Amino acid sequence: MSAYWVVVADSAKARIFSRNKKFSPLEELETLVHPESRLHRQDLVSDRPGQVQESRTPGESVNEEPTDPKVVEAQVFAREIAHRLRESRLSGNYSSLVLVADPRFLGLLRKCMDEDTRRTIDQEVPKNVTREAIDRITRAIDESY
Repeated sequence: MSAYWVVVADSAKARIFSRNKKFSPLEELETLVHPESRLHRQDLVSDRPGQVQESRTPGESVNEEPTDPKVVEAQVFAREIAHRLRESRLSGNYSSLVLVADPRFLGLLRKCMDEDTRRTIDQEVPKNVTREAIDRITRAIDESY
């Protein structure tokens, strides 16, 4: 078991690293990808919502507000990462968690986590360094302590 797990994520990719100590070298364990988050909005939506003819009072909307498909896909991926972290915590794979992500995605990720997994978060770094080299990721984490 590694004491620390570091999750570096954005809405399309998450890299999971382990560390034995707070400032020891990062070792990449796995990469999760969500290619749907990279698609253009028009590729995510096949059709517009249909029109329903019903008796309504003036100003009342028949359809719900459309949800941005990019946001929906980011939420799906955040839930996937949160589930993976929960299962790993329950298996005893880590005891402390560091999250590094774009501020918006960091908020989504945090919201999708169960309370016990959130309690393992030792540090949050609101930066998108998912596609950076390990040494740059390490610097971003270590400088924020």
